[in-house]
Amino acid sequence: MAQSLPEIATVTRDRAARLAKFLKLLSGPAKTRLALMAKLKTDQRAFYRDLRFLRSLGIEVGADGDKYVLGGPLDSARAKLPCPDPGLTMAEAAALSRGNSEAHRKLKRMVESINGVESAAGGSSGR
Repeated sequence: MAQSLPEIATVTRDRAARLAKFLKLLSGPAKTRLALMAKLKTDQRAFYRDLRFLRSLGIEVGADGDKYVLGGPLDSARAKLPCPDPGLTMAEAAALSRGNSEAHRKLKRMVESINGVESAAGGSSGR
């Protein structure tokens, strides 16, 4: 039986950039919601939507009253952000899936599931 892929949160390039900026702002001294909204050029609804999204990714954001701060290292938080769709063709994705890292295997499983392939059968590279 083919392994199903987990649902992956997709984000646009603009949202990914805003989330990365949000994390950078949170990594410094605690800032108020209003200050963060001004720097991010966003409204209150978008602020809370992005805050919930970051927390759903396992990124710790602490709140003390109306001030917010990142609860861990910036690099660790950035590593949890989803990558926007790079717009690869299937041939490009297949080429990038040839490797031994977990990222290579993840991409290979995705390409195989789209193409209806059960396992590594028919591939040109070994494990």
